Amino acid sequence: MSVTGRLFTGALTVATAQTVVMSALPVLGAELGVAPPAATWTLTVFMLAGAVATPIAGRLGDMLGYRRVMLGCLAAFTAGTVLCLLGAGTGSYPLLLAGRALSGLGSGVFPLTFGIARAALPPARQPRAIALLSALTGIGGALGMVLSGPLAGAWGTGGLFWPLLPLALLSLLLAAGLPRTGTPAGGRVDLLGALLLAGALVAGLLLISQGRSWGWTAPVTCAVAVAAVLLTVAFLSVERRVPAPLLDIALHTRRAVALTHLSAVLIGCAMFGAITLLPMLAQTPAGYGLGLSPSDTGLLMIPTVVTMLLVSPLAPRLRGRFGSRAPLAAGAAVAAVALTQLALAHDRVWHLAVAGLLTGVAYGLAFAALGSLVVEAVAPAETGAAGGVNTIARTAGGAIGAQLATALVVAGGGERGYVLAFAVFAVLAASAVPLVRALPVSGGGYRGGHESNRGAGAAGGAADRL
Repeated sequence: MSVTGRLFTGALTVATAQTVVMSALPVLGAELGVAPPAATWTLTVFMLAGAVATPIAGRLGDMLGYRRVMLGCLAAFTAGTVLCLLGAGTGSYPLLLAGRALSGLGSGVFPLTFGIARAALPPARQPRAIALLSALTGIGGALGMVLSGPLAGAWGTGGLFWPLLPLALLSLLLAAGLPRTGTPAGGRVDLLGALLLAGALVAGLLLISQGRSWGWTAPVTCAVAVAAVLLTVAFLSVERRVPAPLLDIALHTRRAVALTHLSAVLIGCAMFGAITLLPMLAQTPAGYGLGLSPSDTGLLMIPTVVTMLLVSPLAPRLRGRFGSRAPLAAGAAVAAVALTQLALAHDRVWHLAVAGLLTGVAYGLAFAALGSLVVEAVAPAETGAAGGVNTIARTAGGAIGAQLATALVVAGGGERGYVLAFAVFAVLAASAVPLVRALPVSGGGYRGGHESNRGAGAAGGAADRL
């Protein structure tokens, strides 16, 4: 199998696993004997583990070698899937939760695939491969939501994880056959930075995902918020002092890189908000909702997944013809159109189907473009670190979008809540367009001014270290 196929298999498997429990949370809660908030943790804990693993794995890949770190991430994912099956088979909620946390470490593969693709593929094939790999976080996430309801309905909790085990083993086997991509950059691992970053990310995402259910003024929420701020300040302070930081602050504050990360947050928020609202509205009892079952809702989401998969390869063509910013701006604009349409018309199946198709186009273009933009903005030896942070920016945006979607529906009450939510997300998507236009035309990074600043020798050395 080709390098792209090997990378594709691993990334798609992990991305699908993240959301494979989403539509089946009521079934999980009933079979495990836990309340709905506890069942939600099977989704949250995967996201938290992934948030910690992604930037750390990206940086370790730059230092130690992408293939080696990818094998570790996939091994953890495979072991976690086995624990999930044991937990589902024995009805053990703690065991299932531990399995989901361990599986979440597999999310570290996403920035590593960028590094391997950039180092192992010919330059002519890199844009298309990186665009597709970048889009897989959205494609796999939507696919997991599609499969969740039918799998749980047919085979119960265990049915969610049995298909993932052979895919996990296959991904691990294929990753073992990936080429070694030269000599890694080396260096010491910034353990203190890794611990502080892990704590800051966990606290921040806990605040986003659990703040509404805890109550925004509850003592536990305030304590987590304070912890998130203090840990972030401590992390930034440490990273500015250590000689080999886990995350190079100067790298992520470059204009091209910082604006790409901010675009990822905005677009991730708007699009994950849409993906959250569509199933909610579809399953709302008939009236202003459609009253669909979870299985029928999954079928309604299939066009979104298919469209994302078909459109993602078009991003490099748009980039080549209209410039590096064009696919991302187009994706944000199409998302704004889809969400505006939903705010105006949402009481027929075809209304949601058309919006789903448009959302697939938007997701496919925007997520494919984000990976390409962040890769072209940095030197080869910085690919893993930059890709890891950009992936976390999407995750954070998606988590905010999911929580904001529910909060707006509740605040608006009934149909008005959905109209309010769709309108807010349409504005967020539209606001990303001028932000994207502010990006440097060339991508602004490694191929532009930064390379000349470092000198040819430094640039060549960075490439050699791969």
